[in-house]
Amino acid sequence: MSDKEGAAVPPQARGSWSSFLKSIASFNGDLSSMTAPPFILSTKSLVEFSSYWAEHPSVFIAPAAEKDPAKRAALVLKWFLSTLKQQYASRSEKLGTEKKPLNPFLGELFLGKWEDEAGTTQLVSEQVSHHPPVTAYCIWNSKAGVRLQGYNAQKASFSRTINVKQIGHAILHIDEYDEDYLITLPSLHIEGLITGSPYVELNRYSMIQSSSGYTAKIEYSGKGWLSGKKNTFTASLYAEGKEKDILYTADGQWTDEFEIKDTKTKKVVERYSPKATPVTPLIVAEIEDQDEMESRRAWKKVADAINGGDTDLAGQEKSIIENSQRELRKKEKEENREWERRFFSRTDKAPLLENLAGKIGEQINDSLTNGIWIFDAEKASQAKPPFHYNITPRDGELK
Repeated sequence: MSDKEGAAVPPQARGSWSSFLKSIASFNGDLSSMTAPPFILSTKSLVEFSSYWAEHPSVFIAPAAEKDPAKRAALVLKWFLSTLKQQYASRSEKLGTEKKPLNPFLGELFLGKWEDEAGTTQLVSEQVSHHPPVTAYCIWNSKAGVRLQGYNAQKASFSRTINVKQIGHAILHIDEYDEDYLITLPSLHIEGLITGSPYVELNRYSMIQSSSGYTAKIEYSGKGWLSGKKNTFTASLYAEGKEKDILYTADGQWTDEFEIKDTKTKKVVERYSPKATPVTPLIVAEIEDQDEMESRRAWKKVADAINGGDTDLAGQEKSIIENSQRELRKKEKEENREWERRFFSRTDKAPLLENLAGKIGEQINDSLTNGIWIFDAEKASQAKPPFHYNITPRDGELK
């Protein structure tokens, strides 16, 4: 995303923004289908958001080096908390406002890798469904034997503010211990609508459930009218079924600083500041070297128009892509066939997901995500044309 996108709502667009808010308040259905004012559009597609999971690769792979299962679960909790700032606040902090991402088209891809002291960490993200919109992703570090895969959709509605329910999950796998962690996704809402400087606030709670028998619950709260700080949370980690016998606690601000404490010794075992920790840059191929389905190449004309302040041209270029997609879907329907995904497949059997989800009462909700999606290593090894990265994980089929 470019800094040229600008911050907040420009003075000349205040009237348009007010009209947009009124239309939101009276809209019935999923808000993601609404057309946002051009000045609030991002140059970044939602398919890129998967990269926020691993912008600190060393934190991502750290659990693999810990032999104690409880401490390992605490490191997984630390990694998850470290991702929140990037996932939900990095855009508004950089630009002064949250922007509405471009809606990915079916088959849209985003590929990249991180290179640092953790080695090579790779990312494949693909839009696997358009109705409903669903993004699937896989992130792995073969050297450490750590991989994350998942998929998610969003349902947005209005009730005093924009509320977004995230549907889907992620599963982190550690080869060394043949261990898995189911991660549920927090709900969120948008603050700052009236002032024209929207930003994300998390609410309710999310969970992490491990196959080794540990559960973490993270509860979110924001700044109230009279008290509190924004972006705050409290978390507890306990052995499965022993919610009152807490092993570790964590609290703080997911955008600023948080601490993890050992409840028995009362000592701080981890102190982390997302604000002070630099991210590892994601390496993405030059646009001319990308496949035509890769996000930044596909949306380049739209992004250039947004950056240039030409909202009419941005709308025209966006319509070209959307109309082309409608024609493709129409042709597929006439020929009674379905779009072939490059890297992911739909599955009916997900015993690991069902087992871990059952422990914390999490619903699979596959009817809301057009199925359960898994990374398909066989497809990845045969992807055509050849991509600019080796995108087959070392150990073959992912769970």
